[in-house]
Amino acid sequence: MSGTSLDGIDVALTSLSESGEFRLVVAETFQFPETLYRKLQLLIVNQASNLQDLGEIDIALGQLIGSSINTLLAAQKLDAKDVTAIGSHGQTVFHSPLGEFPFSLQIGDASLIAEITGITTIADFRQRDIAAGGQGAPLVPAFHQSLFRTVNEDRVIVNIGGISNITLLPASSDGSVIGFDTGPGNVLLDYWTKLKLNKPYDHSGEWAASGKCNNEILRTLLDEAYFKQAIPKSTGRELFNKQWCETKLAGYKQEIPPSDIQATLTELTAQTIANDISTYAKSYSSVFICGGGAHNNHLMNRLQALLSDKKIATTAALGLHPDWVEAGAFAWLAYRTINNKTGNLPSVTGAKHPVVLGAIYLA
Repeated sequence: MSGTSLDGIDVALTSLSESGEFRLVVAETFQFPETLYRKLQLLIVNQASNLQDLGEIDIALGQLIGSSINTLLAAQKLDAKDVTAIGSHGQTVFHSPLGEFPFSLQIGDASLIAEITGITTIADFRQRDIAAGGQGAPLVPAFHQSLFRTVNEDRVIVNIGGISNITLLPASSDGSVIGFDTGPGNVLLDYWTKLKLNKPYDHSGEWAASGKCNNEILRTLLDEAYFKQAIPKSTGRELFNKQWCETKLAGYKQEIPPSDIQATLTELTAQTIANDISTYAKSYSSVFICGGGAHNNHLMNRLQALLSDKKIATTAALGLHPDWVEAGAFAWLAYRTINNKTGNLPSVTGAKHPVVLGAIYLA
């Protein structure tokens, strides 16, 4: 799994059983080589490339994913015969589920992954859901339902990666699972931190905590049609990117401390998540956070303040470290595919019916 934050490739080794038991064996994040990282930034952040570059990045990323998996297996003294399949989400480069010709494009050549590892590989998870009339995202709520749903309480699972998404898990078996992207997670925070501090991210949200939210700018940021859009919905860097941020900030000529902008962008992430929880899960008492945002102490504190009537914790409290939920989810989805089981939730994506997701590249 490589998410919208572009902070590396998460490789999770998991054990799954027919009874539905999921166990994380080990996981590790592998960093992008600097050259590949710059090319991915140019392709995804600046949305600039040519066909040769796109093809070469696809291959380079497939090579890196395959070699990263081999490295993890070697460290565990395992080889290809010990692994049933690989579920590779790849790297999303463009997500456009609402156009005349809806699509979602992920790269990281799966044929190459299967060849390098000698392991059957499942990839291209999103397109079949889109073919069935869905958004193709988010797909992880189905995994949240399998792993985290309980009859004891209604739960909200919030994944804060580059983009934030939420999953509502009602305790009642009669209630439908709902999930959607709320808007930006870390993507704008990382952009502003890189621009002003030349650092990849705001460690623990310390820089944002040193600033003060500018409420006038916050109102401008919140004045975005996506936040009012009905569900099902999903989004990505195609909308929330540096151009979006620059356009929103362009009207403010007065000198504003960069730390105040960071505090305001953090508040945007917190408020859009909290607003949607208040709208769709007002009666829910427990919220569990996963993804990189779980390490942002300032963001976590703001969420707790905005959702003061709810218990806020990370998914570690439910038995799975917040860093590995998404990578674990695509292992689980690959298990579903290889066993001819559906993997999408139409109540989440808006698809007309459940479908088996992904394409299988045999070893």
